[in-house]
Formats: sequence, structure tokens, C-alpha cells
Amino acid sequence: MSENEYLAVVNAGAGSARAEAVAAVVGELGRTGDVELRRTRGLEDLREALLGADGRRVVLLGGDGSLHAALQLLWAAGATRDVGPLGIVPLGTGNDLARSLRLPLDPVAAARVVATGRPRGLELLVDSRERITVNTVHVGIGASATAKAQRLKPTLKAGAYPVGAVWAGLSAGKGFRLRVEVDGEVVASGHDPVLMVGIGIGGTIGGGARLVPGADPHDGVADVVVSTSTGPLARLGFAAGLRRGVHVARQDVATATGKVVEVRALSGDFRLNSDGEVSDPLTAERFEMHADVWQAVCP
Repeated sequence: MSENEYLAVVNAGAGSARAEAVAAVVGELGRTGDVELRRTRGLEDLREALLGADGRRVVLLGGDGSLHAALQLLWAAGATRDVGPLGIVPLGTGNDLARSLRLPLDPVAAARVVATGRPRGLELLVDSRERITVNTVHVGIGASATAKAQRLKPTLKAGAYPVGAVWAGLSAGKGFRLRVEVDGEVVASGHDPVLMVGIGIGGTIGGGARLVPGADPHDGVADVVVSTSTGPLARLGFAAGLRRGVHVARQDVATATGKVVEVRALSGDFRLNSDGEVSDPLTAERFEMHADVWQAVCP
């Protein structure tokens, strides 16, 4: 593959606010080679762009959601390796995987990495329905808050998430009765209610909150954090520790690493938040780590 031929892919609905950044990225890539900018208008359009790169380096301009959509399509097509190393220019809100890969958050600086960086192998977390996660999946209070916020967003706009978080906190009551196993070892039996389960490839969510601070996207294992911080004061302490990434030192937080993670509700159900995408209610799910199945250009 010629490294001076690029196919830059961006969601056509990204909005005019990012038009200047997209133009700057294309200009920077153009300093080292030929660039085609493809504005995709849906998943089928994105699939055609990814599978039709014809030897050019694919550069994804977007956030974790854009990466998730692209890798989901490539995984379904059995082509995560066929497209070659992906360039990543973070243009999203959180850009959490980019943070874990130590990519610059400045779009032009990230475009320079696309041209000068080195390919590194990365993991994917795949569930029983063949849905992938590129950064982090979490179960419990955070996923419930996001689901409720999405329902409120048409009317409350920016205020939807904090209201959704309060609503989820009240409806979650004393937490979720979940059994969590990692490589067959019990991490949470379900005896104590669970506030949140985090399974990380990258370590952060929400633009830098270090939910799974030990996660390494290159090490081939999932890092798991299980919080039973369900009392009112415990929840506040967990939230305060999460901001600094020290919550894993709490006595009501357990950690583990492994290749297979199983989560089962002993009563009720739960939702998953995978890279910002919230699932329908579930009663059980199994996740398997697949090491070194795609590549990104890293510093």
C-alpha cells in the first residue's frame, strides 16, 4: 500500500461546525500525498467506502461512534485486517479511544500522525450477537442514564443527560443483581447489588473519565471493574474517585483481567453502553476479547 494515498472518510451529517477542521485535515494530508474526501450518508455508504479504498490508507474523521460503526462493518465483512492500518483523526465529543492511543486531539496534529506514525495491532471485544466494542462497554447505572437521556433529548436538549442520570439513579434503587465472571472466575456473585460493570479496551469514557484505568488496547485482555458502591454516600465516593481514576482502590470495587467476560442478571435486566451505543434490555451477555485483529496508525 502506498502511504501517500489517502481516503479520508467523514460522516456527511457531522455539521458545518466541523467543516473547517475537515478542510484543515485534508490540507495537511495533502502535504504528503493525494487525498480523496468521502462524505458518507449512512452505513451502506460507509461500508462501500471502507471496502473500496483500493489500497489507499483509510483515514476516519470522527469520534468513538464513528470508529465503532466502521469496525462493526469491517468485522461483519471479515475485513478488519484487509483495509490495512486505519488513520484516526478525532473529531468527536469524547474521543476516548484516541486518548488511550495517545493520539493528538488537535485534528491537524492527528493528521500528521497519520502520515508519520506506525501501525499497531489493536483488540476488539465481541459479544454473543457479534456486536463489537472498540473502546469500553459498561453495564448498570451509566448505561441506564444514557438510555433515559436519549429519550429526554428531543425536549431537554443539553439538559437531557443530567436529568437522565438522576432518573436512572432513582429507578436503579439499590443497584443491579448481576453475576460477573471473568475467564470462569467469579468477580461478583450477585449477593451484593452492583452499581456498574466496566469492561475496557481503552480506559476512559465520557471524554476522559478513567473508568478502567488499567486498560491497555494492545495487551490482548479485557480489564474489568465491578463496583458495588450502591449506597448514597458510596455512590458519591465512587464518583469522586472515578474523576481521578482512584476508585479501583475502594473496598467496594473489584478488578480482574481476562479474555472472556460473562454478565448475567439474577433478577430484572440491564442495558449495555458500548462506545456510546445503548442496547435493548438484556438478561445475560458474553464478551470475548479478540487480540490484534485490526491496526491503527499511532504516534
